Amino acid sequence: MSFKKGDTVSVLDEDISGVVLKVGGNTISVETEDGFILNFEAHELIKIKSEKGLDSDLFFNNPSVHVISEKEEYKPKKSVRIKPKERFEPTMEVDLHIHNLTKSTRSMGNYDMLTLQLETAKHKLEFAMKNRIQKVVFIHGVGEGVLKMELEYLFNHYDNLKFYDANYQKYGVGATEVYIFQNGK
Repeated sequence: MSFKKGDTVSVLDEDISGVVLKVGGNTISVETEDGFILNFEAHELIKIKSEKGLDSDLFFNNPSVHVISEKEEYKPKKSVRIKPKERFEPTMEVDLHIHNLTKSTRSMGNYDMLTLQLETAKHKLEFAMKNRIQKVVFIHGVGEGVLKMELEYLFNHYDNLKFYDANYQKYGVGATEVYIFQNGK
């Protein structure tokens, strides 16, 4: 490649570019962008722009090329960190308080309310099993403990789950957490 005074060049193996000041045989003197004068062999340089400015300047100094190269740089994606406390929290909560299940309890007796609560619990439990949800919290409240005992009786009919009191800090005494084993027999 032939170089002449005024050509803009870049060094192949380094991040140096500048303007040719003097060509002396195979040695070329280049003034860098920082103002230093360095000597290079002709095979170490590549011409970026000649005096006429029509070489590859359109590609190297175009601002859109810099934007594209920045976009193509690898930027690691930020992972969402889940706190250890949140990792073990149940994914599904079922509130069995009667005022959440029906608009009015005016025409219902205690047996009817308990039946509605148990049917809802059974339906939600089967929904969780079908959709492979591992942990479910049934919020039953404290009361006299009738609903809690009936829920335990219901949960005992299933072989692929275990149940225990839910997190006391979050739910108090009035909730039961059910863990569903996904590889049921």
